[in-house]
Amino acid sequence: MRLVDRHGHRHEHSSFGTPDHAVLAELQRAMVIGRRFNRQAGTLARQGRLAIYPSSTGQEATQVGGVLALSEQDWLFPGYRDSVAMITHGVDPAQTLSLFRGDWRCGYDPHRYRCAPQGTPLATNASHAVGLTYAARNKGRDVAALVLMSEGSTGEGETQEAYDFAAVWNTPVVFLVQNNHWAISTPRHARGMTSPLTHRAAGHGMRNHRVDGNDAAAVYTVVAHTLAEARAGGGPAIVEAFTYRIDPQLDSGSSEHHRDSDEVGYWTERDPLVRLEVLLRNEQIVDDGLLEVYERDAERVVALIRERLNEKRLDPASV
Repeated sequence: MRLVDRHGHRHEHSSFGTPDHAVLAELQRAMVIGRRFNRQAGTLARQGRLAIYPSSTGQEATQVGGVLALSEQDWLFPGYRDSVAMITHGVDPAQTLSLFRGDWRCGYDPHRYRCAPQGTPLATNASHAVGLTYAARNKGRDVAALVLMSEGSTGEGETQEAYDFAAVWNTPVVFLVQNNHWAISTPRHARGMTSPLTHRAAGHGMRNHRVDGNDAAAVYTVVAHTLAEARAGGGPAIVEAFTYRIDPQLDSGSSEHHRDSDEVGYWTERDPLVRLEVLLRNEQIVDDGLLEVYERDAERVVALIRERLNEKRLDPASV
């Protein structure tokens, strides 16, 4: 499903409409901040001020689009590469990096932000989300959850168990899979994964959608739709977002290499920030002045991070 093509033109869809102008502008602002955050965190890792930082440059549309579709009472269950999603959800940017500084705590209060600790072991966040929504429903609370997952994590047994329990208990969970075609430095075709992940979802009795993961408008619309259906008793769903990580730098501290020169060129032409900016400019939703405001907002975020990391101790209770 696509609503904005790689040239920044609207793409009509029979079942889904493009979000309103205010949402489109907020999607762009959040992606600008997210990309600047990724660059700054990567620099801090190369300077040795973070032990490691798993970048998500190029995948901002999936993380931002999914998170902005959440309602105020909903929970986010991120993986280790989903820091942009966390800051978009409202988690303090400096606290978001606590895990990558080697802190024994997650760095923030999960209940305050309705954001679970980042799951470093693959797929642990999936079952946690199912458990939380099952408990919330039994207490009469209107709470849904968004689980951010990588394509590689869908092969874990814990993921299959989470799918099964979510389907059997009919819990309001949306599993948003960021499919960048690689896992553990191995391309999808070399792992024998030829069928879409959403086809396998049908075997668990769940609704499923495939979406252009570099189209923030499409991700937002589909995730919002599936969350609304889940809250109404429609059960869990899988949204498979096709995207790509284009950061030319390797993850600091990691031996993984998920990039191929030809693929990088292909996906750079489909940059999520560029395509949405073109649409916003063409439809006079933003201008140079507003885009400069977004850039200043992003610089304020990274300035806060540098200031906080210069403190002797990053105290999670300090904000």
